[in-house]
Amino acid sequence: MGGPSEREYMEKLAKMRDNMNKKARDVRNEFAKLEKTKVNLLKKTEETRHNIEREVDKIDDKIAKSRDLVPESKRRLSTETVALKREIEETYFDLKTRIAEAMVPA
Repeated sequence: MGGPSEREYMEKLAKMRDNMNKKARDVRNEFAKLEKTKVNLLKKTEETRHNIEREVDKIDDKIAKSRDLVPESKRRLSTETVALKREIEETYFDLKTRIAEAMVPA
C-alpha cells in the first residue's frame, strides 16, 4: 500500500510534458537562428558579388577608354575581365550551394 496516487502520476506526466515542450521550443528557436544566419550569409554573398562585379565593370570601362593601351593589350585585359567575371559567378554559385547544403541534414 502507500504507492503513488493518481494525482502524483498526473503531476509527473505534466512535468514531463512541460519539459518536452520547453525543449521543442528551444530547438525551434535554434532553427530560427539557423535560418536567420542562412539569410544573412546569402545577403552578404550577393552584396559581395555585386560589389566585385561593379569594380570589374569600372576597370573594364577604363581599359576600353584608355588611350595609352594598344589594341592588343586591351584585348588581353578584356579577356582577363571576362575570365574574372566567370570566376565570380562560379564562386557565387559555389557559396550559395554550400549555404543551402549546410541546412540539409546529412
